[in-house]
Amino acid sequence: MPTTVRSHAKINIGLGIGAPRVDGFHGLVTLYQTLVLHDCVTVSARQAEAAAIRLSSNDERVPTDSRNTAWKMVELALEALGIAAEVEIHIEKQLPVQGGLGAGSANAVAALVALEKELGISPSRPDFSRNWGSERLRLAAEVGSDVPLFLIGGTVLGLDRGQSVFPLPDLEETWCVVAVPEVGVSTPQAFRDWDALCVRNGLTVEASADKLNELSRAYAASLTGGEVWDGSSGVFPNEKDLAGPQVSALVRTGIANDFESVVFPQHPLLSEIKRVLAASGTPEAALHASLSGSGSALFGLYRGQGDAETACKRLRDMGVRGLVTRTLRRQDYWRQMLG
Repeated sequence: MPTTVRSHAKINIGLGIGAPRVDGFHGLVTLYQTLVLHDCVTVSARQAEAAAIRLSSNDERVPTDSRNTAWKMVELALEALGIAAEVEIHIEKQLPVQGGLGAGSANAVAALVALEKELGISPSRPDFSRNWGSERLRLAAEVGSDVPLFLIGGTVLGLDRGQSVFPLPDLEETWCVVAVPEVGVSTPQAFRDWDALCVRNGLTVEASADKLNELSRAYAASLTGGEVWDGSSGVFPNEKDLAGPQVSALVRTGIANDFESVVFPQHPLLSEIKRVLAASGTPEAALHASLSGSGSALFGLYRGQGDAETACKRLRDMGVRGLVTRTLRRQDYWRQMLG
């Protein structure tokens, strides 16, 4: 029987970017958070004399060849494991394509997890020269900078290019609204605009390193200090909800997305959507609102479902699609992925 795995979205609650490095990349500090929103990835695989991959999708915008992240992940995994197999992958898209929610990266990990189940591969293979758990993280980073986070789930600190990932204590379950405007944002162009801003502001790689180190310490400290609701049942205690203490602690660090400084001037609508999500000065104001990645998706985090649904209505009134969801703790991420 084919194996179907949920492929969950992520948001970048905060994203600090450094000046361009000599290797052409940028140092990053980001706080990833997985969401209940998801695609579904179905894989069937059987060992064969020669490897063959076929990929399909319900969305014609999804590449169905080796450009696809799920294809790349499966191909690399088979090579690393020394297994030849015939593999069929189907991606049922519900998440926006290239929206800043990590949908393609999540598809890659979902395809890997499904492949492992199909072939009976354990994340700790005793017959593999290296621990497969570590090897799959390396392969994920080879596919894309934000792919490894989906091998952890929950609240994750991303360093270096974002591919060096560390699990943090989970945020309490928090209601979230994701705004999906019909605006395209080019990530390469956003980085070029950021580079130009660094030159104008005189931000050097050395100064960037100090800034990013401070950010990483602040994010980690805000999530490891203080006493907050445990929420281990995965169920909100009452209609009022208790979401907020950890998010509020993050907000006090000044958490933000550096891409906003270059993306918003190019796309004023996105700045307006953030203002609508934030609803500052109202009873249903967001705990935090931000661009996710380089966009074009934005999100707001709220104390309760009612506040989130009100925010979603405000988006509809301005002609923007909004999705009500929740943040997803690490344990629930894996339970729902494989469920």
